[in-house]
Amino acid sequence: MNTLHNTSSPPGPGLQETSSGTHHINLLPLKEKIESLSYPKTFALILVTSWLLSSTAKWLTNGKQKKLTVPVFGYRSWFEPTFLLQTRFVRGARELIHDAYTKMPNMPFVLKRYDADFLILPIRYLDELRLIPLSKLSNKGANVANLVPEYHGITFLLTNNLHVEVLRKKLTPELWKFIDSASTELSHGWDISLPLAELSTNGNDWVKIDFERTVRDLVARMTAKVFLGDPACRDKTWLDISVDFSIDLFTASFTMKMFPPRMYPLVAPLIPARRRVLKQLKAAQIIVGEQMHKHNSLKEKRAQAARGEVALTEEEAQDTLLDWMLDHGKGSEVSVEEMSARQCVLTLASIHTTASQTANMMFDLCEHPQWWGVLREEVDEIAKELGPPGTAGKNGGVSVKEWCVRLEKMDSFFQETQRKEPPILLGPQRLAQQNLTLKDGTYIPRGTRVAFPMLEHQNNPQTYANPHEFDPMRFYRKRHSSPDQMNLHMAGQTHPNVLGFGYGNQACPGRQFAVAEIKLIMARMVYEFEFKFANPEKGRPRTGYVNEMAMTDWNARLLMRRRVRSE
Repeated sequence: MNTLHNTSSPPGPGLQETSSGTHHINLLPLKEKIESLSYPKTFALILVTSWLLSSTAKWLTNGKQKKLTVPVFGYRSWFEPTFLLQTRFVRGARELIHDAYTKMPNMPFVLKRYDADFLILPIRYLDELRLIPLSKLSNKGANVANLVPEYHGITFLLTNNLHVEVLRKKLTPELWKFIDSASTELSHGWDISLPLAELSTNGNDWVKIDFERTVRDLVARMTAKVFLGDPACRDKTWLDISVDFSIDLFTASFTMKMFPPRMYPLVAPLIPARRRVLKQLKAAQIIVGEQMHKHNSLKEKRAQAARGEVALTEEEAQDTLLDWMLDHGKGSEVSVEEMSARQCVLTLASIHTTASQTANMMFDLCEHPQWWGVLREEVDEIAKELGPPGTAGKNGGVSVKEWCVRLEKMDSFFQETQRKEPPILLGPQRLAQQNLTLKDGTYIPRGTRVAFPMLEHQNNPQTYANPHEFDPMRFYRKRHSSPDQMNLHMAGQTHPNVLGFGYGNQACPGRQFAVAEIKLIMARMVYEFEFKFANPEKGRPRTGYVNEMAMTDWNARLLMRRRVRSE
C-alpha cells in the first residue's frame, strides 16, 4: 500500500478549497519536481530543509513537555550542535557507550540517535522494568518504530501480535517436531549451499568460502520449511526474498531515520532499498498466496484424515506455522497482503541474526584453534552413539533433540561468543507508551526509548570473572559446579547477565529454535570440515557497528577443507 500519495487530492497546484470552505496547499506538484531532481541536488535540498525543520521544531516545543532529567552524554563542548553528536553515534556508538559506562558508572544517561533519544539505565533497573506491562513499556513499540512501518506496508505490527503468538503457542510447545523438520531441510540444502564438489575427498585442498552467506542460505531454507513448508521452502524467489528483505528494510529504515519525520514523505520515494522492499512484498504475495490457497483447499480433506476416512500425502500432512496463523488469525490478519508481509517480517530475526551468531562462533573457533579438539571430541562421542549429526531426524531414526541437548560444550561456546559479540549494543530496548516514574523517582516521558548497556555489562568484571578473556567453557563449568545448576546456564535461557535474547516476558520468543539451528549447523561443520582464516595476518574479522546494531564483516572469507581423520 502506498501511503505517500493522497489520490483524492485535486491535481492542480496551489491552494485548493475543501468542502468546508477552508483551503489547503496541494503539495503533489512540488513533490514530483523534487523527485525529478538529481540525487546530489535532492539530498542537498533535504539536508538543508531537515536542519531548518529540526531546529525550528526544537524551538517551538521547548518547555511544552516535561523532559528527561538525566544528563546527555557525548557532547565535546557546549557549542557542539546536536546533529554532530547524532552523526558520531552512527559509526561511533560503541565508543560513546563505553565512555559513558566508564565515566558515569551505575548512573542513567542519555545517548542521541538521529531519530530518537535513548535513556540508558544501569542494570539494577532491569527487574523493575521487567514487571512493567507491555501496554506501558513495550519492546514491540521500540523494535517496530525502528522500521518506520508506515512507509513499508507493515503497520499491522503495531496493532496485533499474531506473528509473536505463533512462536509462543505453536513453535515453542512443539519445538522439537519443528527442529526435526528443519533438520531435513538442512540436509537438503547442505549439498546445494556448500562447495562440496570443489572439496577433495582426501582433505588436502583448501577452498575459500563466504561462511556467513553459506549459513544464511542454510538458515533461510530451515526457516522456510517451518514457516511455509513445501514447496515454498525450495522456491528460489522466496529464499531470495527471505534474505534480501531484511537487508533492504533495514537499509531503507536507517536512511529515513537520518532525517526528521516531517521529511519522510520526500525522502522515502528516493530510497532504492525501499522500492525493493515494496517489490519484494508484492512477489511474496504470489508465493504465500499459493500456500494459503493450498491450506484452505485441504481443510476438509485434513478433517476427513483426522476421522480416518482418507490418507494424506506427506506434503498434504505437513504442519507449518502458516497453517496455525491461518487457523487462528482474524479479519485482515488472514488477508493475502497482510499474511505475506507478516511472513517477510518473520524472517527479520530468524535468519540474519542466527547466521551472524553462527559466523561469530566460527570466527572465534578459528581465532582460538585450541578449542577445535574440545568440540570435535564432544561431537565425535555423540556421533558414535547416535550416528553422524547429518543423520539425526531422518527416516524415523534418532531425534534431533537427543543430539542437541547433549551438545553442552558447544552450547557453552555459543554463549561465550554471544557474551563477547552480542547482536546489539543496547538491549533489551523498550518504548515508553505513557509517562512513567520509577521507584527511585527517575522520570521516563512517553515516547522515550529505554535500553541497557548490554555489551558493557556482559564484559564487566563484576558480572563475569576475567571478562576480557575468551573462555568458551565458562558456562559449562557453571552448569557442572553443583547439581542444582545442571538445568541452568543453557543458551536461550534468560538471565540478567545474559541479554543477547532479551529478558523477562518480552524476551525473543523464537530463541530456542535459533539456538537449536546454530547447534545443528555447527555440529555438522565441526564433524565434517576444517576451517581457518583466509587472511590469517589480519586476524579475526572485526565487528562493525551502525548505530547500536552489530554487523559482522561481510567481506570476511574462510578456507575450508574436508576433515582429515586419523586412522
